[in-house]
Amino acid sequence: DVEFVESGGDLVQVGGSLRISCQASGFSVGDYAVAWFRQVPGKEREGVACFGPGDGQSFYSKSAQDRFTISIDKATNVVNLQMNNLKSEDTAVYYCGKSRARACAFIGVNGHFYYSPKTEQRTWGQGTQVTVSS
Repeated sequence: DVEFVESGGDLVQVGGSLRISCQASGFSVGDYAVAWFRQVPGKEREGVACFGPGDGQSFYSKSAQDRFTISIDKATNVVNLQMNNLKSEDTAVYYCGKSRARACAFIGVNGHFYYSPKTEQRTWGQGTQVTVSS
């Protein structure tokens, strides 16, 4: 069974950095596109970053572009998210997700390409809380 255990969430100040991790099991992170999502109470879960081993490309949401970096470690089956220049609006519970595809879904807007997750059934972990305060 596919399972995720997210960790590393913390309270950080605006402008700070944080690295969160996700231990995956039940599949290899080198075989399927994996992504980070986040959710705040009362809002839908939002995809923020995706890595596709099929083409080796990463895609980010507009809000995460140029600040977040997703990476995978195939040896340990871990998905990481490095978050820099954190903003208060980054406060959320962060979750790992897996796609059935090997590449990330994306959309093009004015010459920029952003992660645009397709609706599909996913398994979620318990998430890890990231709080950014000023």
